[in-house]
Amino acid sequence: MNEERRPHVAFLPTPGMGHLLPISELAKLLVDRHRFSVTIITFAEFANKTQDTFLAALPSSISSVSLPAVPLSDLPANARIETRISLAAARSVHALRSILLDLQYSTRLVAFVGDLFSAVADDAAKAAGVPYYVFIPTNFLFLALMLELPALDAAMTCEFWQLPEPVRLPGFVPIPGPEILHPLQDRKNDCYKWVVENARRYRQAEGIIVNTFDAIEPEAAKLLAGEEHGRPPVYAVGPLIRSKAISGEEGALCMKWLDAQPPASVVFVCFGSAGTLSREQTHELALGLESSGQRFLWVGRSPSDVSAAESYFTARSSADPLFFLPDGFLDRTKEVGMVVPSWAPQIEVLGHAATGGFLSHCGWNSTLESVAHGVPMISWPLFAEQKMNAVQLVEGVRVALRPAAREDGVHDRKEIARVVRELMEGEEGKVVRRRAKELEAAAAAALGEEGPSSRALATMAERWRSSSPA
Repeated sequence: MNEERRPHVAFLPTPGMGHLLPISELAKLLVDRHRFSVTIITFAEFANKTQDTFLAALPSSISSVSLPAVPLSDLPANARIETRISLAAARSVHALRSILLDLQYSTRLVAFVGDLFSAVADDAAKAAGVPYYVFIPTNFLFLALMLELPALDAAMTCEFWQLPEPVRLPGFVPIPGPEILHPLQDRKNDCYKWVVENARRYRQAEGIIVNTFDAIEPEAAKLLAGEEHGRPPVYAVGPLIRSKAISGEEGALCMKWLDAQPPASVVFVCFGSAGTLSREQTHELALGLESSGQRFLWVGRSPSDVSAAESYFTARSSADPLFFLPDGFLDRTKEVGMVVPSWAPQIEVLGHAATGGFLSHCGWNSTLESVAHGVPMISWPLFAEQKMNAVQLVEGVRVALRPAAREDGVHDRKEIARVVRELMEGEEGKVVRRRAKELEAAAAAALGEEGPSSRALATMAERWRSSSPA
């Protein structure tokens, strides 16, 4: 096929590597398996060196272009990130339309795909006459909530956290109101209104692409098959996870340490790229890990409640998370544990034979990376949709255990030690370990040549290819 005549798709990811990574993996599949070319469109307001370096390293068939910056100075300083992203998308419609028209002139543009909080930019696709699709970097559970949200919003007279009964979404275990998506917990906040507005736009799309696979959410997969009640077709194309690429000296040290540990003996502790704990919770986690008697590899971060003044006057910078660990902890645990500041090569750690469990914030990228490597989890959600994920992973998928928190929200050391031991040695742990291995096989099969995710991607690619002139 002539390079100029390849079908071309434009993506507009929500800012953040957790959104850019699965979109880039989807782009690679379109390029490698279906001979598409891709343009990734980014927001100037949220640009950073990590993103720019990542985009520059993608294959030549995946290019990138930045939208011009739009003013956001009229927003209050405490405006939530979902509000900022949605407003930036809404204010970029004219510029986005221009980019799509340019791509129509220079490529065989067959579709425009917006991320979950940039659905408000669908007007640009309509104005350019380009089929519009939504990409959900998380799961069917999130999609089910978004599809039901306009009706829930109209029917509710209180906040989600005040609901006397859990929210019942088709295909899922009941979700308690306080565990529903964090940006929806305050109806007076503009963030809530933007999420509802994005959700309304989902039904106007030509299709919805989801980074999940049928075996991890089987009931929802059945319910979402086909086009019913005016809903667009849904394509489950996951798990879209990163390729392995150990980076730097820190990564090498982690892997060397793991090489010296027995098989399936280490609990990997990591709260994602943005997760932090309070000083009290950091101490309780450290002492709980120590008391558990299990081996651990912990990606430590400075506590979230260290003040700027305190940081300035401490002998060591708050940029050094090890400074905030309990006295003597590192010496007492040096034979069984390793704490690394801020970062570890997560996908390589999860794929290592020594890793037997993952204490995780339940972000969907981390969840998929864990199940794709057959590693069971301890769920410790922090924000976004993570609490919903935790409920489903524990009660629905049954691939995780969850520690109970005190009334003040803190997980104490005894409970942490108990659940870590249970995951690694107990009867409940045996169940979730077995389930993790089942999902590992199912995840690999989903992306195999005849797997359901591969077939869904092929169906979508053929729809795009046949919808435009050759």
